[in-house]
Amino acid sequence: MSTVEAIWLALIQGITEFLPISSSAHLILPSQLLGWNDQGLAFDVAVHVGTLLAVVTYYRREVLGLVKGWFGSFTGNYNADGRLAWFIIAATIPAGLAGLFGNDLIENYARSALVIATTTILFGLLLWYADGRAAEHSNLAKLSFKQALLIGVAQALALIPGTSRSGITITAGLLLGLTRTDAARFSFLLSIPVIAMAGLYHGVNLVEQGEAVQWQPVWIGVVVSFVAAYLCIHLFLTVIERMGMLPFVLYRLALGALLFTFVFW
Repeated sequence: MSTVEAIWLALIQGITEFLPISSSAHLILPSQLLGWNDQGLAFDVAVHVGTLLAVVTYYRREVLGLVKGWFGSFTGNYNADGRLAWFIIAATIPAGLAGLFGNDLIENYARSALVIATTTILFGLLLWYADGRAAEHSNLAKLSFKQALLIGVAQALALIPGTSRSGITITAGLLLGLTRTDAARFSFLLSIPVIAMAGLYHGVNLVEQGEAVQWQPVWIGVVVSFVAAYLCIHLFLTVIERMGMLPFVLYRLALGALLFTFVFW
């Protein structure tokens, strides 16, 4: 992997991990347009580490509160942070089970440009619908266990390439009445265990396969994906407060149309 490839792929991963526009839809474009090879397991681990560090750093105060609240719940000191921490754990279980039992099926049958193009458009339209009818009458303090679990079930759908993990969880949050900001916040906090599990999974595979590691692209992947993801979270929260989800919906529709062009042209 060249330095240019490493920078671009890390930028793509860092930006698309938290925007509701599908990272898998974007990662297919370099291979389609430029003929780039798969980046390899070591680089996958690197960009997962970078994006994980970005979201933990951005929400460091909330994460610290969640950790303290979770441990406090074992001693009878059950507060709002501990409650939210348990909700995040519960909402992570559906995605974990889906990945455990459905990953091979997805890898064998769903990783095609046609599937990604279709889901990019369909779930983009669903996000548009959810944003258009968003009641925004609730926040994370009012979130129930059932609502958190429903968002977790929606997150499991993100295993289907082109869905977008952040996109589907924000969509579910909006449909359940959360404000745009709180739907995004819960989606980002929910990403922490999921990204950590994905990074660990790739890391174990890397060790088992004994793949030779090119360290320069790895460090580039960590640093560039961290910076891109951190800035992306901040800018995304600013945009949705002013404009809602429409810019991202329009972008998904255009991207899906572009992918369909590659498929049929």
